Amino acid sequence: MFIPVAQSAFKALRSAQPRVRLYFVSKNAYSSQVEYKPIRSVLVANRGEIAIRVFRACTELGIKSVAVYSEQDKMHMHRQKADESYLVGKGLPPVEAYLNIPEIIRVCKENDVDAVHPGYGFLSERSDFAQAVIDAGLRFIGPSPKVVQNMGDKVAARVAAIEAGVPIVPGTDGPVTTKEEALEFCKMHGLPVIFKAAYGGGGRGMRVVRKMEEVEESFQRASSEAKAAFGNGAMFIEKFIERPRHIEVQLLGDKAGNVVHLYERDCSVQRRHQKVVEIAPAPRLPIELRDKMTEAAVRLACHVGYENAGTVEFLCDESGNFYFIEVNARLQVEHTVTEEITGIDLVQSQIRIAEGMTLPELGYTQENIQPRGYAIQCRVTTEDPANDFQPNTGRLEVFRSGEGMGIRLDSASAYAGAIISPYYDSLLVKVIAHAGDLQSSAAKMNRALREFRIRGVKTNIPFLLNVLENQKFLNGVLDTYFIDEHPQLFKFRPTQNRAQKLLNYLGEVLVNGPQTPLATTLKPAEVSPHVPAIPLVTEPPCGLRDILVRQGPEAFAKEVRSRKNLMLMDTTFRDAHQSLLATRVRSHDLLKISPYVAHKFNNLYALENWGGATFDVALRFLHECPWERLEEMRKRIPNIPFQMLLRGANAVGYTSYPDNVVYKFCELAVQTGMDIFRVFDSLNYLPNLILGMEAAGKAGGVVEAAISYTGDVSDPKRTKYDLKYYTNLADELVKAGTHVLCIKDMAGLLKPEAATLLITAIRDKHPDIPIHIHTHDTSGAGVASMLACAQAGADVVDVAVDSMSGMTSQPSMGAVVASLQGTPLDTGVDLRVVSEYSAYWEQTRTLYAPFECTTTMRSGNADVYLNEIPGGQYTNLQFQAFSLGLGDFFEDVKKAYREANLLLGDIIKVTPSSKVVGDLAQFMVQNNLTADQVLEKAEELSFPKSVVEFLQGHIGIPHGGFPEPLRSRVLKDMPRIEGRPGAALEPLDFDKLKQDLKESHPNITDRDVMSSALYPQVTNEYLFFREKFGPVDKLDTRIFLTGPKVGEEFEVTLERGKTLSLKAMAMAADLKPNGDREVFFEMNGQLRTVHILDKEAVKEIHVHPKANKAVKSEVGAPMPGTVIDIRVAVGDKVEKGQPLVVLSAMKMEMVVQAPQAGVVKKLEIANGMKLEGDDLLMIIE
Repeated sequence: MFIPVAQSAFKALRSAQPRVRLYFVSKNAYSSQVEYKPIRSVLVANRGEIAIRVFRACTELGIKSVAVYSEQDKMHMHRQKADESYLVGKGLPPVEAYLNIPEIIRVCKENDVDAVHPGYGFLSERSDFAQAVIDAGLRFIGPSPKVVQNMGDKVAARVAAIEAGVPIVPGTDGPVTTKEEALEFCKMHGLPVIFKAAYGGGGRGMRVVRKMEEVEESFQRASSEAKAAFGNGAMFIEKFIERPRHIEVQLLGDKAGNVVHLYERDCSVQRRHQKVVEIAPAPRLPIELRDKMTEAAVRLACHVGYENAGTVEFLCDESGNFYFIEVNARLQVEHTVTEEITGIDLVQSQIRIAEGMTLPELGYTQENIQPRGYAIQCRVTTEDPANDFQPNTGRLEVFRSGEGMGIRLDSASAYAGAIISPYYDSLLVKVIAHAGDLQSSAAKMNRALREFRIRGVKTNIPFLLNVLENQKFLNGVLDTYFIDEHPQLFKFRPTQNRAQKLLNYLGEVLVNGPQTPLATTLKPAEVSPHVPAIPLVTEPPCGLRDILVRQGPEAFAKEVRSRKNLMLMDTTFRDAHQSLLATRVRSHDLLKISPYVAHKFNNLYALENWGGATFDVALRFLHECPWERLEEMRKRIPNIPFQMLLRGANAVGYTSYPDNVVYKFCELAVQTGMDIFRVFDSLNYLPNLILGMEAAGKAGGVVEAAISYTGDVSDPKRTKYDLKYYTNLADELVKAGTHVLCIKDMAGLLKPEAATLLITAIRDKHPDIPIHIHTHDTSGAGVASMLACAQAGADVVDVAVDSMSGMTSQPSMGAVVASLQGTPLDTGVDLRVVSEYSAYWEQTRTLYAPFECTTTMRSGNADVYLNEIPGGQYTNLQFQAFSLGLGDFFEDVKKAYREANLLLGDIIKVTPSSKVVGDLAQFMVQNNLTADQVLEKAEELSFPKSVVEFLQGHIGIPHGGFPEPLRSRVLKDMPRIEGRPGAALEPLDFDKLKQDLKESHPNITDRDVMSSALYPQVTNEYLFFREKFGPVDKLDTRIFLTGPKVGEEFEVTLERGKTLSLKAMAMAADLKPNGDREVFFEMNGQLRTVHILDKEAVKEIHVHPKANKAVKSEVGAPMPGTVIDIRVAVGDKVEKGQPLVVLSAMKMEMVVQAPQAGVVKKLEIANGMKLEGDDLLMIIE
């Protein structure tokens, strides 16, 4: 664009004497005398990015800039960008501060201001403000007060349009102030209609009404919004044009009567009448139609005597007709795209025109103004598109913008640490892209938005990206229904925000302590376990899994049976750490050693690495997904079969589930990487066992049916569980189709002699079935027993690597390997490899010192033959005893365990039946009860829930039946379950469960649904934790458990090629007023801070309670804001979806609806109360 006068000339001109030029003008409302008078200082009666935009123009013109700011904006960037800034509206509400005309005029007079720029919004379309500025002897950078008044009054504007011959839409003759008037108009003219604020724009107070019964409520809400935004709730009503395009024409007029247009903008991409994306020029707009619209706009401006910048807005229908909507007698938010395509600085032009320069002097003749290319503006707002675009407020923890060629950013307080308040508009930054065509401009915008990193508040960037990638948008096929008719725009790929979430987790640990309960006061060691080296690029050697994958379970079992040597299953990845370290070993440490295991232990029968207690502990205490653990292990170990522990009809839970849950679980487990299912039942109850076998087999897994071992088959006096009992059970399992038969000696009771008897008897009856033995080394005789099993014909025995073996874990891998070297049963495992593997776990084990079993157990103990406590339960029972204050009485607990077992009928003891015995034992010690006293007082005692449910039949029927008279005395008239517990349960509706979960967790997977089917509350809490704190499984174990030390540098690898470099810097000593404590980190060399609620310190101060998202009865504020209407009272009955509260924030009102039907039990709010997001509103029960 040709600009005839240099900036230096303007500065010189301003220092010269004012000059007067006379024009002979016959145009309506224009002065015949135009005076040029330079402006030396400009006050902007506005805030945010538009204030900064004007300040920049002033600086370029050599003009002093002056800002005003409210108390709430004292830290806002716009006051810092100005040459001077002054507080206005002290003590007034946030918006009213910027509407205080007398105070703004006072600031101007006291500080030698020449002119006032109104920006947009606030006072920009108030004629009384424009008049007050002029009356004070100042210049108003905008149209004359009369034009502002006439164009701001939509009725007067319609009259002017009619007089100028511009087409209009049918509507009310004047402003409407009551709902009765609105209803009368709608009945007379029919629906649909649109309500518009009579004294403001920007989509505030705008509603489309299509149903007569919605007229009154919509009018009240729209009027209330308009009053809050513009100080007047009067409405204008007009007929609603279906499927229009929203086209607006940018105008410039001078004091001499010259008017030019700067072409048009397409603002059709709107949501609830609020512009979201603007394009200039309008794509696919016929030239003839463009010419008619621009000519009509210029004609209207000339008719009303328009000067300065303004916009005429039109609706354009599908037939090529266009209708006048309104004139915006001010600069508009989207003026930027016009500047980009014309090269004309609209703000500088406004100032120059206000000084008295004419358009020809500025070089702005119509023939000189030509559009170049296409420009797109996206308004990046702090609104959550996944939550109905609710305003999101808070602190910008991270802000990194997108830049580069063809990108312009107009912003205000967009920087790390900025506070986004609920008091003003949610606009954060305007991003403008300019290129030769629409597609290229969209590509630049897309790239720029993807470069943005905004953390701490939610933004609409995911939504904008969907718009920019829509083919209709890229082809310019647009109307105001575009967003409504493309629901796919609201399908977002969730923002991961992993780094900031991890910082929040680390801050939480530093401020409030470990986020997983530590069993002892011991601290994790400061070591980084050495991972033995492996070839970097070679695939691991083939293993047994290759046969399973290629030929199936039957061929796999046949291959196992055909091998003459003893095969090993390594339990280090599951049962070993369950027994020694309370099941707390994390995926992080398992995955580090996995590639080594794949390369060096390919001849293993299997790795036991999943299921059992590891499933719920992963969710409950380690805050990681067990399914992801399995998937990631499979990626690193493709060649070795995986084995899991399946509790028959209990799956991996502690209760009975509907049959379809067990089947679905096994199916998903196989899909995720599981191979072998060790299926057992805690009572050896055959119906439960067979259900689990069928589920595993149908899923395509190897079925390894397990007989849980107790008693002593070598002792003729132990008759309940004799040799015949076990061989008969083996017959049933083989008949049911098991691929492998397992003896599960969960307490380590299988002595060498008993092992020889049992395995020989089973092998004689079933020569072709592979036999697999599992034991615990609690007594210290585990290696001897496993060697005896091998000699008697067992194919596979369970071992743990040396540093994770012994005591309540499995026998030593190295000991078994060494014992069989050079014999026909030689395992083929290299002892040196075992040593390297063991060294890793010896170091890793020290990271889990808080859970170390040796805190309370120094060695193996042969008293297990008396108490029969399972190895996996032994240490957990010790920790439970300590937590219950029974640490000094653990010997008594062990003795009581034996008595409890006998009281219950000498049952098989493995999860969950072992928990029943353990709970009863601790109950007896706590209450100082003997077995006889328990039996005697059974009718009056309050037994643990697990004991009552066992006696009712919740986990099946024990061998020999339930103990009498204990059962009758405990249960009295309670219901009893006959037969298999799960048989009577209705199938679980997975689709409904998924929909229910999506209400709180929109991005859940089928795996999450499966976890919830098994552990509803635990999974719900895990999902909330994951959403808040991110992938904590990527942290090193010491950092995860106890947090970093101040000054410590460490790395976190999120995924391949993405590693964070972190450093804990400091923690603030002082609390924020809301109870937060600021924690400082350095991430990738940049300072990051997080605010963490100090849960101990906050007890000393009053803080509004937060709603617990996991509790549906607690209704929280969906956004920060002010309570303006409470529609219920304590004791009221409410229905789901019923309006409860109306909140107002960022000039938008929101009705909070009841999430469920119930009764209002408690109200935590009052009218006028200011709330933060998630503050508790009420409790509905």
